[in-house]
Amino acid sequence: MDTRRYKDESDEQLIVRIHDGDEPDIVDYIMNKYKNLVRKKAGSMYILGADRDDLIQEGMIGLFKAIRDYDIGRDANFLTFADLCVSRQMYSAIQASARKKHGPLNSYISFYARREDSETDAEYSLEDILESNSSFIPEEHVMEQENLKALEEAIDKELSPLERQVLDLYVTGMSVKRISAVLGRDEKSTDNAMQRIRHKLKKYL
Repeated sequence: MDTRRYKDESDEQLIVRIHDGDEPDIVDYIMNKYKNLVRKKAGSMYILGADRDDLIQEGMIGLFKAIRDYDIGRDANFLTFADLCVSRQMYSAIQASARKKHGPLNSYISFYARREDSETDAEYSLEDILESNSSFIPEEHVMEQENLKALEEAIDKELSPLERQVLDLYVTGMSVKRISAVLGRDEKSTDNAMQRIRHKLKKYL
């Protein structure tokens, strides 16, 4: 399949051609073009406990849905729309999976694990997020297992379903704005949820 002839056209132009029933190969071209986006997103979502290969498969489904549903007159550019569709598809799959525990502390490692914010390229740990005004250095501190257990229980008992969702997505590197889009909520309510998370969990840090 020679797809070089598509390289001079924008994603948006190609999507219009797909919707018009033109050249089925265009779908394969776009799917291949953005497969690395799916893989990168699967890597960031992996912290939530899902199988990476399963996440990639779900992400490709999300990418196909983006191609199918993109509306050039309604949506942002295709890349932004595709990124959102892939994130939603992966997170929906994670929520639907039979996990004994939710929250980013399934393994104690993730509490101190450094992660890269995909939108700022800065690195943070969950501790940095929840205690943003602290000068605390995670690598120089080892929290007792009992305290970690207490924090894990607090996430289960004290956080609302929305707050757990926000925390889940935040530790994957998503900004509040991106989380709002994935969860289909306004940015203010998502930011308020993040503030409540900090307040509720601060005493366990």
